[in-house]
Amino acid sequence: MPDILHSSSDLSKAFRLHLSAINGAIKPADSKVLWQDIAVRYSESARAYHTLRHLEQLFAQFKVIEKWLYEPNIIALALYYHDVIYDPTRADNELKSAEYAIDKLKDYLTQTQCQRIYELIMMTAKHQLDNKTDSDGAYLLDMDLSILGSHESDYQQYAAAVRQEYAHVSAANYRTGRTAILQGLLAHSRLYITDYYYQRLEALARQNIKREIILLAA
Repeated sequence: MPDILHSSSDLSKAFRLHLSAINGAIKPADSKVLWQDIAVRYSESARAYHTLRHLEQLFAQFKVIEKWLYEPNIIALALYYHDVIYDPTRADNELKSAEYAIDKLKDYLTQTQCQRIYELIMMTAKHQLDNKTDSDGAYLLDMDLSILGSHESDYQQYAAAVRQEYAHVSAANYRTGRTAILQGLLAHSRLYITDYYYQRLEALARQNIKREIILLAA
């Protein structure tokens, strides 16, 4: 895995660059307000995994695969907003995040660009492509699931953080629900859509998932 970015200042700078690459007329002050709003959202106390660090992990990878994207700036904005709304007690976070993104960006992007970001964020709800030829969407989904193929210690930290976010759920119910989700992932013929991620992370991701299932059953 690429090195993690060292601070949110990197995320802030990258956000401004991606936004201005799409709309060169946007004022720095407006861009700053948009970023600060994102940073506040990802710093909410209920979050343990869906934090700024999650964005840092994603953008460390983005720097590697950016050269293969057709619309890297659009993908970047979709990444920034894909978890901007996150409430562990709700099941519509992706929808709320997509709607939130459009509300914030509609004054700076075209309707087509906003719709594309909306669609990309909604894809993360089921982790399925709306169009099998959408390579940009495939990379976005694979980046979002890349934590599954991380080193064992990183995966354990991820699993613990997810459990922390669902602290309101009893141990028995969490064990049942989480196991079902993990088994559902294993049922797919492949976890990663792109060959890049499949070749690098597929085997390790399946090992990590199977190990967590065993631990949950212990």
